[in-house]
Amino acid sequence: MPAPTRPACVSQLRIAGFKTFADPVALDVLPGLVGPNGCGKSNVVNVLRDRIHAEVCRKGFDAEINSFVQSYGSKELDASLLLLPLVGFLPADDPRIQDTVSAIEKGLVREGFVSRYDTTTSVDGLAGDEGVFLACSFWLADNYILQDRYDDARTLFQRLLALRSDLGLLAKEYDLKARRLVGNFPQAFSHVALINTSHNLTRAFGPAQHRAVIGKT
Repeated sequence: MPAPTRPACVSQLRIAGFKTFADPVALDVLPGLVGPNGCGKSNVVNVLRDRIHAEVCRKGFDAEINSFVQSYGSKELDASLLLLPLVGFLPADDPRIQDTVSAIEKGLVREGFVSRYDTTTSVDGLAGDEGVFLACSFWLADNYILQDRYDDARTLFQRLLALRSDLGLLAKEYDLKARRLVGNFPQAFSHVALINTSHNLTRAFGPAQHRAVIGKT
């Protein structure tokens, strides 16, 4: 039996992440941050976290439209930006977050529900329109809760519950023209978002609040 070979020593660490919630990025970590066994030193994650955070805040926010955007240099909105305060990237009372929520309300909300993005831009390479994305609408309700807009949150939550099937299930999307659920059915993302929003509304300290506080520490 051949002797086991020694693992190759990693001289440089390459970590994949996201520049924004839409753009992937791979960062080369300086060799000095790699330990002798090829593993990253204890501070590597913190260094990368702070670097990515600073870059997203600098390049991902567009002062002209007063909102975070879909990708660097873009003027387009994306509903995934509603996750920024929910995962603790920035606090809900940060003016940039409040302005982003306002921009999404004006640019992506259709008949009281949230679209993922403006499909007319063809950012996804697909022709035609799509239904409103139910998980994104729950994310907006979570943002309302973090901003102490409880009446708005409850109104939106009840509007979403009214879309459920006779079995109490939700699909991925809702077609505003055909007035029916469309897409994957049942959709796990929609139900996870429903549970989180329900928890946030009925508990003084739900998942969104917990992650928002963690993000401040």
